[in-house]
This record gives sequence, structure tokens and C-alpha cells, in this order.
Amino acid sequence: MPYKWLQVKGDPSVRDFLFQQSRVESLFDGEIDRVHAIVHELLARKGAFHVKIHYSSSQLTCWFADDAYRYRVYVKEEVLSPGFLDQFRDCTIDHLQPLIDDMDMSAILKEFRRLRTTDETIYLRNGSVNRVNGQIGMTFSCDGSHYIDHKTFFEKLDTFATSDVKEQLSACA
Repeated sequence: MPYKWLQVKGDPSVRDFLFQQSRVESLFDGEIDRVHAIVHELLARKGAFHVKIHYSSSQLTCWFADDAYRYRVYVKEEVLSPGFLDQFRDCTIDHLQPLIDDMDMSAILKEFRRLRTTDETIYLRNGSVNRVNGQIGMTFSCDGSHYIDHKTFFEKLDTFATSDVKEQLSACA
């Protein structure tokens, strides 16, 4: 990708009412560690190269290396049902030389958890990981979106700190 960090402003009306809203716990929020374990498994061992976690609506959108032109959507209870991962054959994407390794995936998902759960007003709505191109996508409650390579993400974590409202707003502006 030609950029290290692309920030896209969303709907101004969402930003105008930012402090009049708060996060409502979703099904994925209540099972966030389990959801992240499933996402990690899809990316590490089940052939997915790109997964988007829609926390608010409790769905996963996945792209698999053996069928890259089609995305698949899995919703709520389906993702959390016993045996969900059994429908996917074991398949690595090592032949694609992914830029995000296992340890980085775990660290990214840990940060997604923090960004989703730390603040009730400004929080992560969607997070995506593309192992092949090393990109992370994030959409926040203020309707600001970020597309950032994983190395820059780790270098700039303080930009996404949720303890300082001024920093939060700059992340959404």
C-alpha cells in the first residue's frame, strides 16, 4: 500500500453528537476473548487472509485465500456456536508471505479489545486485519476510520489512547 496511515473522516453529524452516545454491549463484547481466539484461528490456520470484526453488530466478514474474490459473512450465534471452526479445513497462507505473523496478530487483537472496551463514548466499532498486506482497519464510534500498516499501528498506539479525550477526538477528526 502506498501509505502508512490513511485517516478518513466520516459523517459529521455522528461526530457532532459523539458525547450524547455510549456503547451498548453486543453479543461479541460479552465473548470478546473467545471471538478474538476464533479470529486468530481463522487467520493463522484456516486460510483467511483478511477478517473484519463488526463488534457492534456481532458479525465477522472473512476473505479466504482459496476463494479471494468472495467474502463470507458470519453472524452472532453462528460464530460462537460449538464447532464453528470445524467447517473450515486447515490451511495456512504461508505461500503468500504474510506480513503479519502470529505474535503480531495476538498483539493487534489485544489492542482491539482495549480500544473496544476501555471507553464508553469513544470506542472501536469495527476492526480488520489483512495479514498479506500488513494492514489494519479501524472504525470508531465517532465515525472516523483509520487504515494503517501494522508496524505504524504499534508505533502509534498512544494516538489511540482512550484516557485523553483530546487525543480521542484527534483520532476521529
